[in-house]
Amino acid sequence: MAPITSTAIAHRRRAARLSRRMNLISGAFIVGLLIAVALLSLVWTPLPPEKMQIVHKLQPPLAFGLLGTDQFGRDVLSMLMAGCWNSLSIAISAVAIGGTLGSIAGVSAAAIRGPFEALLMRICDVIFALPPILSAMVLGAFLGPGRLTAIAAIAVFMIPVFARVTLATSLQAWSRDYVTAARAIGNTRLTISLRHVLPNIISQIIVHGAIQLGLAILTEAGLSFLGLGMAPPAPTWGRMLADAQTYLALAPWLAILPGLAIALAVLGFNILGDGLRDLLDPREASR
Repeated sequence: MAPITSTAIAHRRRAARLSRRMNLISGAFIVGLLIAVALLSLVWTPLPPEKMQIVHKLQPPLAFGLLGTDQFGRDVLSMLMAGCWNSLSIAISAVAIGGTLGSIAGVSAAAIRGPFEALLMRICDVIFALPPILSAMVLGAFLGPGRLTAIAAIAVFMIPVFARVTLATSLQAWSRDYVTAARAIGNTRLTISLRHVLPNIISQIIVHGAIQLGLAILTEAGLSFLGLGMAPPAPTWGRMLADAQTYLALAPWLAILPGLAIALAVLGFNILGDGLRDLLDPREASR
C-alpha cells in the first residue's frame, strides 16, 4: 500500500472544504429561492390563488397556465406560490417561538441545576409523548383550525427539542476554564450565562434551528393534510396534497407538484443546516 503523501493530504483537505462550502451554498440558494417566491406571492401571482374557473378545471400543465389547474379551475402555480408563503411563515414563526423559549429554559436549567433541571427534563418527556398532530387536534378543539393552531402545535413540540440541545451544550460550556475564571471573580450565574455561555453556544442553536425548520415545514404539511392547518380557501401545500387524492389517476400533477415543493423545502433547510454546522462548529472545522 502506497504511503499517503503531503500532496494527497492537501487534496483531501481541499475536497473536504469544497464539499462543506457547496453544502452551504446550495442550501442557501434553495432556501433563498423559496423565500423569494414566498415574498413575491404577497405582491404578485399569475392569477389570484383563490379564483375559481370551473370551465378550465383539471387542465394539464401548459394547457392553461404554466402548471395547469385543479378541480376548481384554480391556477396551480399561483397556489404553490401562496402556499410557499403560508408554509414558510408558519414554520419560521413556530421555530422562532419554540427555539427562543426552549433555549431560555435550557440555559436557565444549566445555570440553576438541581430540581429545576430535573423538572425541565420531565416536562420535556411529557411533551415528547404528545406528537404535534395530537397537540394540534387538542388546540383545534378550542381554537379551531387556522394559522395560530398550527404555529402553537409546532412551537410546543419545538420547545423541548431546543431545551435539551441547549441544556447539553450549556453544561459543556459551564465546564470550561473561562466560566471557572468568571465565577472566581464573583460574576453571578445570570451574568455568566449571558456574557459567556450563550455567546459560545449561539452558533449551535442557529444550526439546530435551520435543521428544525425542515421538520417544521413537514409537520405543517401534515397538519394541513389532516385539515388542522390554515382554514380554506387559503392554499397550503399539505391541503393541495389532500385535495389531489381523488384525482391521482386523472390529474397526477396536482399531487406531484406540491409534493416536490415540500421535498425541496425540507432538503434545502437540511442542507443549509449541514453547511452552517460545518461553518460555525469549530470541531467540524478542525476535523
